[in-house]
Amino acid sequence: MDQYVIKPWDNPEATGPKPVDWDLHVPPEIDELAVKVMTHYDMSVSDRRLITSKPDKGGAIWRIQTNKGPRSLKLLHRAPARSMFSVGAQAYIHQQGGRVPALIPAKDGKLFVESGGKLWIVTDWVEPLTPATKIDLAGAQQLCYGLGEFHRYSKGYVPPQGAKNASRLHKWPNYYKKVAKKIGWLREVAKVYNDIPASKSILSVVDLFERQAWDALQKLNESPYRHMVAMGEPYWGLVHQDYGWSNGQMGPGGLWVIDLDGVAYDLPFRDLRKLITSTMDDMGVWDTTWMRGMIEAYHEANPLSAESFDVLLIDMALPNEFYKHLKEVFFDPVTFLSTGGVEAIQQRIVAADQSKWQALAELAKDKSKYKAEHYEQLAALRQPRRPVRESVPDADKWVLQQPAQADAQPESAKKGKRRTAEEPAAVLKEKERVGASPSETEVKDPADVSKAPVVRDKARVKLKAAGAKGVYRKRVRKVKREESRLQKRRPSVKTATSVSRRKPETSRSTTKRKPVQTSRSTTKRKPVQTSRSTTKRKPVQTSRSTTKRKPKQKSKTGVIKLKKLIKRAASTVQRKRKVQKPSALTRRADKDKKQAVKNRKRLFGQTAAT
Repeated sequence: MDQYVIKPWDNPEATGPKPVDWDLHVPPEIDELAVKVMTHYDMSVSDRRLITSKPDKGGAIWRIQTNKGPRSLKLLHRAPARSMFSVGAQAYIHQQGGRVPALIPAKDGKLFVESGGKLWIVTDWVEPLTPATKIDLAGAQQLCYGLGEFHRYSKGYVPPQGAKNASRLHKWPNYYKKVAKKIGWLREVAKVYNDIPASKSILSVVDLFERQAWDALQKLNESPYRHMVAMGEPYWGLVHQDYGWSNGQMGPGGLWVIDLDGVAYDLPFRDLRKLITSTMDDMGVWDTTWMRGMIEAYHEANPLSAESFDVLLIDMALPNEFYKHLKEVFFDPVTFLSTGGVEAIQQRIVAADQSKWQALAELAKDKSKYKAEHYEQLAALRQPRRPVRESVPDADKWVLQQPAQADAQPESAKKGKRRTAEEPAAVLKEKERVGASPSETEVKDPADVSKAPVVRDKARVKLKAAGAKGVYRKRVRKVKREESRLQKRRPSVKTATSVSRRKPETSRSTTKRKPVQTSRSTTKRKPVQTSRSTTKRKPVQTSRSTTKRKPKQKSKTGVIKLKKLIKRAASTVQRKRKVQKPSALTRRADKDKKQAVKNRKRLFGQTAAT
C-alpha cells in the first residue's frame, strides 16, 4: 500500500462492476489509505461516512466521528506541492480571524499527511451550515459580504517554502485572448457542421460576441490593470476560484468559506465578477439593483478602489457566459450541436445580453463612490522586498516527502533537489545548463529560510539568466585563449606537414617527403626506377610531372606550395581564434617565412646533390 499512487478512478474502460453513483464511490485501495491516514492523528474514529468524491480528479471527503467531535477527512486531488499552497493559505486565513475550517495537526506537528502521492488533511466539521438564500437580494449580499471578508483576511499571505506558487494575477490578457480566439474557432466548427440546425443559430451571433471579446481586451490594455498587478501578489491576496452558493454558507458567527483547495493569487474581485455574472445568467436578465447591491455589500467588507471598479466592469463586459456554455463544442461537436438544449441556451444568453450593456452603463455612473488609489504612482514608489515567510508558522513542519527514486540518486542530484526550494526553477535550469559551479547556485546561509532568494518577478528571472549566460561566455573565451596558446606553441613545419598529409596531390610531394632516399639511391637506382615507384601511386600525374618539369622547377614549385600551406594553416588558426592581435600575426608570419627559407635552402641543397 505504501507504493500505491492515487489516480482518477472514473475509467469507463475498466472491467468489473461499475458503481451507480461515481460521486459516492472510491476504490478499496483509497479506502484503506484513509484508515491508515487517520492513525497519524491523535484521535479515535468511531464512524466514517463518504460525503462526496471527485472520481475524474482523484479527490474525496469523509465525515468522521471522533472522540473529539465531528471532523472532516479530505483527500486533496492536486499535486502535493500545489496542495501545500492551499493548506498554508487555509492556516493563514484562520490565523488572521477568517471563518474557514481549522486544520488539525497530526502527531508529528504537520497540518497534512502525505500518502499515495497526495496530501490528506483533517479539519473541524463546522455545523450547522446552511446555504444563503437565492430568492432575494439579502441572501446575495450575505454571500458577497462573506467573500469580501475572506479576501481581506487573505492579504499578505506568503506560501510555505517548497510550495508551488499558484497565481493568475498576470494572466488576464492571455485569458481574454483565449476567449476571443475560441469564439472565432466556434464559427469554423459551425461552418464545418452547417447541416446541423444549431450551427446556423451559432453563426448568426458568433460575430457579435467575438467583437465583444476583442473590445474587452482593448479596454483591459488601456486600463490601470498593469499598474495594479505591479503591486505584487501578497498585496492583493487570494481568490477562491470556485466560490458560489455551495462553498459560502451561513454558520456560527456569519458566513463560512469552505473547500479552499483551489485558492490562488489574483485580483480579488474576480470572484465577485463570477458570482454576479452567474447570478444574472440564472435570472435571465441583468438587474442593476441586484448588481449594485452585491457590489456595495462586497465593498463594505473589502473596500474597492476606483481603478478596481473599472476593471470589474471590463471583466463583466467580456462574454463570459457565452464562452462558458458553448466551449464544450470543441470536445464532441456532433453530439453537442445535435442536442436540443444548445439553441435554448443561446437564445437565453442573447436575450440577457440586450439588458447587459444598459446595466453596465448605469453602473459606470457609480465610479465616483470609490476612492482612486493611483496605482501607477504607488507601484513606482513601492520598493521591491523579499517576502518574509512569517505568514505560516513552523516552517520546518512544511516539508514534503522525497520521491522513492530519490534514494537511488547520487548525492549531487539530491543537493540539486534541495536547492529547488531556495531558488526558482527557471534560474536553476539556466544555471545548470551553462554548467555553473555549486558555489554559484547554493544559498550562502541555507539554515536561514527567510534569507533564501525568492524570485517571483519575470524580470528578475531574466536578470538571473543573463548573469548565468555571462559566466558561460567568460568560460568560452578562456577556453579559446588556451587553444590559441597551444596553437602558437606548435611548429609551423608540423602544421604544414599535417595539412600536406591530408592532400597528397602529385609526385612533387615525394621529393619533399623523402629527399634523402632520392640522394642515397642516386647511384643504385636509375631515374626510371624512381618514376616507377611514383607510378605505382599515381601513374598519370607522375608521368606528366616527370616528363615536363625539371628538378629545379620541382624545387620552385615545392617552395610555392609550402608558402600556400603556411598561409592556409595561418588562416585556419585565425578562424579558430576569431579575434587575434595583429602583433601576434606579424610574429607568426615572420617565423613562418624564416622556416620557409630554411626549408628552401635544404631542398635546393638536396636537389643539387641529386
